[in-house]
Amino acid sequence: MQIEPVGHISSPVTEPVDHGWGDIVSLVRLNPEFAAGLTGLDRCSHVIVVFWMHDAKFELATDLTRHHRGRTDMPKTGPFAQRARDRPNRIGITPVKLLGVDGATITVQELDAIDGTPVLNVKPYMPVFDRVNEATVPEYIDRFLADYFLAAGLSP
Repeated sequence: MQIEPVGHISSPVTEPVDHGWGDIVSLVRLNPEFAAGLTGLDRCSHVIVVFWMHDAKFELATDLTRHHRGRTDMPKTGPFAQRARDRPNRIGITPVKLLGVDGATITVQELDAIDGTPVLNVKPYMPVFDRVNEATVPEYIDRFLADYFLAAGLSP
């Protein structure tokens, strides 16, 4: 399998952080040859950014089961039951608010990717496809992620 980046992220965040992404405005800078592929995207309010978490690490011996963010008040779970960046394949997928499109650059808010992150794909967020009715998560998740988008005054 071969996947090539279509661009990269320009963000004021240069090191991974675990919360406060709500007010972060980032630029998704696509390679110039993909600029025409953004035609019509500006009519959407949100997009999904697929990216490669290049600074993440995964160690089979230590990361196969772990506490969320090392917090012992959270149960141990595997990476497929978490949204942690350290996972077997470092693919990140985040729906974000679209602020604008200019040439090959997409301005977004709430993207939890650091500066220089390779972009693999961009898709319009479409509620008919990208939502799940009656989704549930373990009770501790709301408590655990209470500060993830705190800067924007949002809740999990």
